[in-house]
Amino acid sequence: MSSVSEPLPPDIPAVAAAADDRVVVATPLQLTWWRFRKHKLAIASAVVLILFYLGAALAPFLAVAEPTSGEAQRSLMPPMTIHWFDVSGFNPHVYGMKGARDPKTFKRVFVEDPDTRYELKLFAPGFDYKLFWLIPTNIHLFGLEGEPADEHLFLLGTDVQGRDVFSRLLFATQISMSIGLVGVTLSLVLGVALGGISGYFGGLIDTVIQRTIEILRSIPTIPLWMALTAALPRDWSVLQIYFAITIILSIFGWTELARVVRGRFLALREEDFVTAALLSGASRPRIILRHMVPSFTSHIIAASTLAIPEMIIAETALSFLGLGLQPPAVSYGVMLQAAQNVQTVATTPWLMVPALPVIVIVLAFNFLGDGLRDAADPYSR
Repeated sequence: MSSVSEPLPPDIPAVAAAADDRVVVATPLQLTWWRFRKHKLAIASAVVLILFYLGAALAPFLAVAEPTSGEAQRSLMPPMTIHWFDVSGFNPHVYGMKGARDPKTFKRVFVEDPDTRYELKLFAPGFDYKLFWLIPTNIHLFGLEGEPADEHLFLLGTDVQGRDVFSRLLFATQISMSIGLVGVTLSLVLGVALGGISGYFGGLIDTVIQRTIEILRSIPTIPLWMALTAALPRDWSVLQIYFAITIILSIFGWTELARVVRGRFLALREEDFVTAALLSGASRPRIILRHMVPSFTSHIIAASTLAIPEMIIAETALSFLGLGLQPPAVSYGVMLQAAQNVQTVATTPWLMVPALPVIVIVLAFNFLGDGLRDAADPYSR
């Protein structure tokens, strides 16, 4: 065979030839990134999720009030309107709210008071907190000039206890998003490990793991959660209940992934590359982790990105029904407990705001999963 390469036909541009050469020498990670960045919807979803997780990490910095700080006199206050301009030009400000009795319904209503004005200010002092749980400070992204923001600034209104919905939504994002991430990490480890062992070794081990999966999947969800809620000690802290909910969601979330991994391992364990690795002296854990699992990484990535929103929805639904996290914990489900009747939704629609980030997060994870699934198999057409 001649070592001299044939010249390119004149109808093939030199740019295309250079691009082909770059693909040939590219690493799998580079190929994955090149394919992923072509999926515009997945890129946009990734940006949205990064902003959500960044907001969760910076929740105390972005919030204007502590999540448990309330006042009965400002119960069910509607969202405030930011006025960006006045006669002097650009000057963001809000007006104070004053309560009055509706002469027809005798309910307390709030209206803007133009005589009371508060100027908005960036990097204003407020309640004390620890930035990234390490750095003590009291500086917040925005606040009011010369006035405490937690007493006069309610961008998304207040709930029944007079607590700021905007600030509580930020802290709820912190808990709900972390539950999905931590829960799926645990489920992924259990699913890949137990599913891989079941499919690779077979026999009695396979039978025991599969029967365990069937038992876990046959347990009714709602009665189980009612029993677990009653079993949790009443003196547990919010942090302890948080970890208990996360671990329980993980225990029941790994079964589907384990079955998929088992099926793939049953097909792969007879392949030539597995036999070659075994004959070359590779240990069984190395064969599983370094040779078999990477062969279907695209499915694992897709399953993980779809499992995170499932975890978030599960926590939201259970907390909404009173079977998950309980006050004083703050999550999307806990906040939505205030909107359990039609009258509340009709008169105070801002209490339904926590449902919006749940919808956005679920859609973003689904679109991101589609893009990652396609990009993780860069040699497919």
